[in-house]
Amino acid sequence: MAVTIKQTEGAPESYPVLDPAVSDSVWQRIEAYTAHRYTTRSIEWIVEGCGEWHPPLAPATISTVEVWRGDVWASDILSPSPMGGYCLTGGTYRFTGTVGGGEVPAAVSEAAQRLSAYMAASIKSAGLTRERVTAGSVTVDKSRSASWAAQAMANSGAGDLLRNFRRV
Repeated sequence: MAVTIKQTEGAPESYPVLDPAVSDSVWQRIEAYTAHRYTTRSIEWIVEGCGEWHPPLAPATISTVEVWRGDVWASDILSPSPMGGYCLTGGTYRFTGTVGGGEVPAAVSEAAQRLSAYMAASIKSAGLTRERVTAGSVTVDKSRSASWAAQAMANSGAGDLLRNFRRV
């Protein structure tokens, strides 16, 4: 079975600009959660074994395929697999190219908006696990788990929208 043992992904020049409120940190969280990229960047995968292999990120454009020949990488031509990947005959392979590009689907755009709004609310009270507000004779005392900001993807509803774009 072919296994991806190393992935080296370059940083994009920029992230999609859908709304100025959606920061790069929101896009970084979305990309960490999904297998899709919406801005182009370089990519390199080192893959070992034999069998069918598919790029784990999409959309991917492979520009070179090389196989390790004891002490040097040598150019190689692989057969396509029936499912759209590559058929590896065995050994260690290096795939280089680019990943990313295309239109941002409506579901991903909405997820970015939700996550951005949630993160903005968490920044206003970053690190707080207990908050007490008093106005006259009324006191409101709220407490929350220390991991509430780390659960932003699920708590904001963005994770549900991104389900079809998850890593497999």
